[in-house]
Amino acid sequence: MRHVDDGIMEYLIRDHSKNIVKRMQPNKVVIIFGARRVGKTVLVKEILKKIDEPILTLNGDDINVHDKLAIRSVENFRQILGSYKILYIDEAQKIPEIGLKLKLMIDEIKDLKIIISGSSSFDIQKVAGEPLTGRKYTFNLFPLSESEYNQIENSIEKIDKIRERLILGNYPELIHIPDREDKIEYLNEVLSSYLLKDILMYENLNNSQKIFNLLKLIAFQIGGEVSLQELGKQLGISKNTVEKYLDLLSKIFILHKVDGYSRNLRKEITKNSRWYFTDNGIRNAVIANFNPIESRNDVGALWENYMISERIKYQEYNRISSNNYFWRTYDQQEIDWVEERDGSLFGYEFKWSETKVKIPTQWKNTYPDAKFELINQNNFSQWLK
Repeated sequence: MRHVDDGIMEYLIRDHSKNIVKRMQPNKVVIIFGARRVGKTVLVKEILKKIDEPILTLNGDDINVHDKLAIRSVENFRQILGSYKILYIDEAQKIPEIGLKLKLMIDEIKDLKIIISGSSSFDIQKVAGEPLTGRKYTFNLFPLSESEYNQIENSIEKIDKIRERLILGNYPELIHIPDREDKIEYLNEVLSSYLLKDILMYENLNNSQKIFNLLKLIAFQIGGEVSLQELGKQLGISKNTVEKYLDLLSKIFILHKVDGYSRNLRKEITKNSRWYFTDNGIRNAVIANFNPIESRNDVGALWENYMISERIKYQEYNRISSNNYFWRTYDQQEIDWVEERDGSLFGYEFKWSETKVKIPTQWKNTYPDAKFELINQNNFSQWLK
């Protein structure tokens, strides 16, 4: 939402809006994935408000919708759609065989446009897999981005706001929750009632404490390599189970995995991965620490996590194709973030302060044509434009 002078709340335009509208084409499916509460439904409704065509909206959480779509036949779908030219299905992944049903609709019903959204990618193969090959456009939606905040913030306000977002994160609802304690309560509710329940429900798991403890361990290892075997020992579970849980946590958009970069230089480390939270507020909810920046000893980790999550949003919303890594050698030379795109290498180091950072010698010698840049609180806005 956007605050305006008369106190009315106005919708904050999401960066993905133009991309989605562009891809709303006859006999194509637009798929929007993202964690719960990041604004998928609001985004779609705002887009559809501006379209002067009949729209049918269905919800995959509604069992009656399942019953309506149960008969997979062109005739049944024609009767359901009638004169509607646009079909929107929220939580579409919960509808059995939805991929095959959507394929039949767009193959047989002329000029039909379909938008679907879902809060997990557990069942992505049902929705975006084999049945819809060549018939779909997929978009990931995240909590609000720095670019989106530019609609309501100027450059002077931004640094103070960043200090708050490093702690509370970017969930859209936070904008119109005035009280800080209420914001914290909201984040705790999102974590316990939505995100963690999702992983238990979809995989029929019954050990939520192990998963929560895993998240806590990851939260304290931001910016460091994560050993699955070591995590397993600490949690009393197998390495394979740790790997499974991490995979599930990435599929409900809580965590993001980054692998090590190497061109087979023997001194480069690639064995273990690093894991980052999609949102700083959720990370801090996991460790139950919402203290302000001034009284924390993990500002470096918060800044690194925030910059990486923002860069992922930037790449997604601007449709930039990039392979993302970290880089480190056995003699402790490292670069926080490496992008391999357009045939070139770009290395970035993240520091909250204005500390000067030298290019690692091994990086410079091994990849002499690669770029290198320090990203701090003074120049991050340019990096995310």
